[in-house]
Amino acid sequence: MSLDTDFPAISIHNIGKSYHLWDSPQDRLKQPLRTMLSRWLPVREKRYFREFWALRDLSFDIGRGESIGIIGKNGSGKSTLLQIICGTLAPTTGSIEIRGRIGALLELGSGFNPEFSGKENVYMNASVLGLKKEEIDEQYEAILEFADIGDFIHQPVKTYSSGMYVRLAFAIAAHVNADILVIDEALAVGDAFFAQKCMRYLRKFLEKGTLLFVSHDTAAVINLCDRAILLDGGMIQAQGSARDICDLYLEKVFAARQDVNRSKNSIRELPVPIDPEEMVDQRLKYINASPLRNDIEVFHFDPDAHSFGNFSASIIDVKFLERMSKTPLSWIVGGESVCLRIICMAHADIMSPIVGFYVRDRLGQTLFGDNTYVTYRNNPVSIQAGERFEAEFCFRMPILLVGDYSITAAVAEGSQEQHVHQHWMHDALIFKSHSTSNWSGLIGIPMEKISLRVHSE
Repeated sequence: MSLDTDFPAISIHNIGKSYHLWDSPQDRLKQPLRTMLSRWLPVREKRYFREFWALRDLSFDIGRGESIGIIGKNGSGKSTLLQIICGTLAPTTGSIEIRGRIGALLELGSGFNPEFSGKENVYMNASVLGLKKEEIDEQYEAILEFADIGDFIHQPVKTYSSGMYVRLAFAIAAHVNADILVIDEALAVGDAFFAQKCMRYLRKFLEKGTLLFVSHDTAAVINLCDRAILLDGGMIQAQGSARDICDLYLEKVFAARQDVNRSKNSIRELPVPIDPEEMVDQRLKYINASPLRNDIEVFHFDPDAHSFGNFSASIIDVKFLERMSKTPLSWIVGGESVCLRIICMAHADIMSPIVGFYVRDRLGQTLFGDNTYVTYRNNPVSIQAGERFEAEFCFRMPILLVGDYSITAAVAEGSQEQHVHQHWMHDALIFKSHSTSNWSGLIGIPMEKISLRVHSE
């Protein structure tokens, strides 16, 4: 394959893919017999099948170093397109040029023999992706460490959970020295720890590689991709910036539901405006007494979470506390006032410490965060070796969509602009939202006042 940097990494020219659909097994048998008879006898040719085009007349280029998202509803042709790009499916029409080695993570279990052990599948799958045995030997320990499935590597993959499948498949794809990485909905399976590890890897990969990413998750597409392509009915409906195309996709999804929603909601009772001083969020009393209540389960601090830094200071605990009593919380209700406490230990003298945090979703997207710098910029604190110090951040917990979330905690020394990280902990604390409510966006924020006024003509 050519690696000429003057040409795109992937060039697709008028690609189409059709399938024959049969109404019965008998029709499948009749077709070749009829075709054969028509060659020797005066029998008119007849089709016993219907032709279905999964893809039709697709043409586009993906530049070297670009990250492209492919979005669309189920059945739009996304997975078919990726299989053609990866060479596991032949197009009916058109041509495709690939310049570089592809690392692919397609549908769950693709490329694995369920009877083989995880180790055997590593060697088989990596060889299919272009690595020689000597290269696989060199990468094997790194693959094993990334997958983090322990002794299950020696068990048949048919005994694996879906999350273990993805762990191993992603680990292989990440270590084949690929120029182009193709991922089909891989981040939809697995726990928050591994999903964020994958996101960190993908962001690093994008510094030098080309990414083709398929997902229904528009937030992930916007987060990872420069451009996006919207497929519908096997054809390109639109292509452009990731944000614009994702907005168009959501507009189409919501439009499909609009008529139903309009008929159901044609008559509404207008809520009475409530003075913001009466309560923080006028909806919480109703929400918390209903199935819409946003229950958030908080797990224990993980002292062994992945971390880095100079370690002149270290984080020894992260916990959520009840605002008034300061008792540790194992459950939080969305909209509740809480405090996040980060406890640190100094192993050397620290001048001007900064303690901060990020709240991230399972894809590693930062939802919000803060640090102590601005509060103490005019009166910096000095910490002596052996002293324990802690930072506390009090806020109203946003209302969260269903899923796993994590706290990334950090302690640094210096200023906002120039500082040295002493300890940065990814996924120091995990919490899980069990919300059943229908909030829009990544988080729901408490509302001081919501009103609707009707003006008569």
